[in-house]
Amino acid sequence: MKLKLNTICTVLSAFACFSASGEQPTADIVVSTMEKLNGVTPGARRNHIIGICASGSFIGSKELRKYTSSALFSGRQIPVVARFSLAGGNPKSPDSAKSPRGLAVEFTLNKNSFQHFTMLNVPVFGASSPQTFLDNMEANLPDPETGKPNPQKQKEFRDTHPDTKALGDFMATHNPPSSYANSDFFSVHTFKFINSNQKTTLVRWRFEPTAGVKRLTEEELKTSPAKFLDDDLTNKVGLGSISWNMIVTIGEPGDEQNDPTVYWPSNRQEINAGVLTLNKVIPQIGGPCEKINFDPLVMASGIAPTNDPVLLFRSPAYANSYAKRLTGQ
Repeated sequence: MKLKLNTICTVLSAFACFSASGEQPTADIVVSTMEKLNGVTPGARRNHIIGICASGSFIGSKELRKYTSSALFSGRQIPVVARFSLAGGNPKSPDSAKSPRGLAVEFTLNKNSFQHFTMLNVPVFGASSPQTFLDNMEANLPDPETGKPNPQKQKEFRDTHPDTKALGDFMATHNPPSSYANSDFFSVHTFKFINSNQKTTLVRWRFEPTAGVKRLTEEELKTSPAKFLDDDLTNKVGLGSISWNMIVTIGEPGDEQNDPTVYWPSNRQEINAGVLTLNKVIPQIGGPCEKINFDPLVMASGIAPTNDPVLLFRSPAYANSYAKRLTGQ
């Protein structure tokens, strides 16, 4: 296994930024707290530990060339490796758990150029800073006396961290998807599209399943087997390819770009930017996605990050977890 050069450079620059500022927890502290919360499975991811690989292609619309010079939108077929996953580091989490699902995609633009999208099936994130993310995990650590989280600590966390409310409200009113193939996925963060004239446009995106979004009913939440998502996806792809439309939302001046817990106004322009098609599903162990570090800051020319502190922090955190996987920890 090896970390791609552009991943390493991004990791080092982001890590230096946070370490020098002293304003955020280190990646090691965050990942170590994940381990305290979920336990450790040697050689496995510390978060989104449960997953399955898929492969296929993406064809982007040339209409997006107005906003970005990215080769994603050349109109040609681009090979992809994808990974669907459940949030959290507990390998025994049931597929019906009320937690976010993930879709990570690596686009191979050419021999030495890659683009990563690391998405969730929720439109906003649950923290506006790495510190809130860490505080949330600490509030959910089991009490040594009971072996369960302390309800008072959980309440105190919610009361003192209003940036968690948007995601909490969404999760309370949206059940998990009944299938990965029937889930939408969101960029969560804001990114910059940069065109050939160096003009920058703020964007967010989502992937909408062509089969439609479907969620588990309350009854299905109670009766679904512990594991069904991987078999369901395998069976669906066995009957034919599955696909998602990429919808890009165009930002306007003043739209929030550095806080992933804030929604954009609903009247922003949207463009159908391309189609992701998956035609093969492979188990995670030994699969093409197993050894990929889906760092969201792996970017090719034409797409750039904002100064969102959570987005920038994900790179060193992913690298920390990845390094542990490399050494079998």
